[in-house]
Amino acid sequence: MTLQDPFDRRPYVEFPVRHVASTRWSDNDMYGHLNNAVYYALFDSAINTWTGLHGGADFAEAPVMGVVAESGCRYHAQVAFPGPVTVGLSVVRLGRSSVTYRLGLFEGDEPADADLASATARWVHVYVDRRTGRPVEIPGPLREAMAGAQADPTLAG
Repeated sequence: MTLQDPFDRRPYVEFPVRHVASTRWSDNDMYGHLNNAVYYALFDSAINTWTGLHGGADFAEAPVMGVVAESGCRYHAQVAFPGPVTVGLSVVRLGRSSVTYRLGLFEGDEPADADLASATARWVHVYVDRRTGRPVEIPGPLREAMAGAQADPTLAG
């Protein structure tokens, strides 16, 4: 079994969780495409929207919170305003207190299964006790959702 590079350009079908967002005029940079920081904001919003649906607590009051320990992005094709985009998410590693996501950014609100990501990212969250900042187990309902969003293990990287 050969493990894939986590930043390889991936097809839409490999992302079981999907989050549609709109680009804005202010997202474009002086070259006419989305600024690199916008990709990170889209990825962060997709992850937090999804974990918020499954975490069972208000972000501001939850005793446990996910903090970004690592992130990276590879750009494969330009994306620009106007138009919707879809962020695809899959879990490639689920640990006791951390989770690693693979994300893909796709143009449009209904990409085809074979469409390739315009950008791919790797994102690691570590779950910590809000009060102490020490790592803790990922809460049960959220862990269940993450397990259900796991990518094919032969594709993990």
